Amino acid sequence: MAKLRIAGTWVGVIDLELENWTVAMLREEVAKRSNAQRPDSINLISAGKVLKDGDGSQNLTQLGIRNNAKILATRVSVDEGKSLEQELMAEEERSRRLARVKAAATALSKRHVDGSLPIEDFNIELENQGGQKVQLGTETDQRAVMMGLMLHENAKNLLTRQLYKDALEVLTMGEEAFSLCDPKVLEFIDNVPILQIDMVWCYFLLRDISWLSVAGIRLEKAREGLERCHGKDFSRVRLLQAGCQPELALHMRLELLEGVVAYHNGQLDKSKKALTSAQAKFSQLQVPDEALSHVMSMGFKERDARRALRLNNQDIRRAVDFLFEEKTKRKQKREDDIRHRTEIMELKQYGVTPLKKAVNVEKLKELVAIGFEKELAAEALRRNENDFQKALDDLTNPGCSAIQIDIESRKRKREQRAVNARIEELVSMGFDRSRVVVVVQAGETMEQTMSRLLSEFDPLQAFEANSSGNPASEASNLNPDSVEGPSTADEERDVEMEDELARDIGKADALSDYDIEVTKEGEAIQEYLALLASTDSKDALSSC
Repeated sequence: MAKLRIAGTWVGVIDLELENWTVAMLREEVAKRSNAQRPDSINLISAGKVLKDGDGSQNLTQLGIRNNAKILATRVSVDEGKSLEQELMAEEERSRRLARVKAAATALSKRHVDGSLPIEDFNIELENQGGQKVQLGTETDQRAVMMGLMLHENAKNLLTRQLYKDALEVLTMGEEAFSLCDPKVLEFIDNVPILQIDMVWCYFLLRDISWLSVAGIRLEKAREGLERCHGKDFSRVRLLQAGCQPELALHMRLELLEGVVAYHNGQLDKSKKALTSAQAKFSQLQVPDEALSHVMSMGFKERDARRALRLNNQDIRRAVDFLFEEKTKRKQKREDDIRHRTEIMELKQYGVTPLKKAVNVEKLKELVAIGFEKELAAEALRRNENDFQKALDDLTNPGCSAIQIDIESRKRKREQRAVNARIEELVSMGFDRSRVVVVVQAGETMEQTMSRLLSEFDPLQAFEANSSGNPASEASNLNPDSVEGPSTADEERDVEMEDELARDIGKADALSDYDIEVTKEGEAIQEYLALLASTDSKDALSSC
């Protein structure tokens, strides 16, 4: 027999058997002893955690409660109790979602960096601001940067939806991901400084003063990083972006936050200087109605026109040129995406190397350019783990007929899988399996097969066959899983979350980090300039 010491709404000791008692039983006992009419009006807290009934399968021992443990019992209204329970459930759901985000980003970055055959019909690659693919350091560096970028894009999506706490959590994950990369590699990209600014922006939106000291350090690092990447006069970034001024809104946000931190640290002169500079940049970012109307009259949407004018210092001609360039880039991206999807579908037919990597497209193109047949070249690379020289040796070897035999074998297996899939699809429609096997193996098209089966379809016979519970048939030895193919290794995936991350990065472009809607920033600048003015007035009155 164990003892639990109860404090709070009722004070005393309860003798019980921890192995046989549940939280619900303990709650009911405390409610009875404290004369509470309803057990659900009692909250039980142990070691700082609220004890929940759960499904009633766990006893107190399994929940970590020991002999002589202290339990705090509090009484709440039923509505308050339900509200607390709902809050706890919401927090648990939030934690689960954040864990899913991190796991999905980890899985995607691993698959799309290590050369594995993409499971999806897209491939994620790192690009510079000019849209060219880049190779940053080692495979580990590539994976860290890709994961950090995915998490950053997801956080920006959460910021847009005003889920500031969640956004901060995801930004912290992104920072952790970037920290796994070689610092020398990170010196060449501005993504980390921008992430630092976004983290401090979250602190501000949450109005969390406890982050003040950390915010100052983050902003210092952000400014150093931006100056290193953009140049002190922004010349580098403007050269990359053909003379447009994408960085203005980002630097305005940076100066605003520097002014806020300085104000709360009592550095009023520094705060005023930063906020005044931010206000000047904010004024530059205001789009005149006449310019907006002029650009929209050319057929562009308001959001696109406003963005183009803001990024090009309100210059109408350059804004229009920018919009046409963006349109051309989007068209090119759609064509590239189609080409990438086609390449991926083709790669899936070639299968994977012994180490589960995809056939290297660039090396395959080289072999084809030399004059080798594409399928033969792909199989040679697949067998040799994408070693170009070994693949070339195999292809020039008189005994390379073995490669052709393997190709034919793999082709037969792919065809067999397709046949099996068609059989299962038709059987699921209610057709007799034995008849389906005969008709499908005749090699007709799906339309012809359906037409023949429908002409001899007997619904009553099909119902009896499906009700008999005997799935055995001539197709029993045609299980698609029994045929080896180029499919990737089975792994449990969070498809929903991976698709969400992919959508986030799919919407981004080279200027997404600089494309900031500055309304909230403008309000914050006015708020803190007013606070500074109020402080100056008080000082003036004091001196009188």
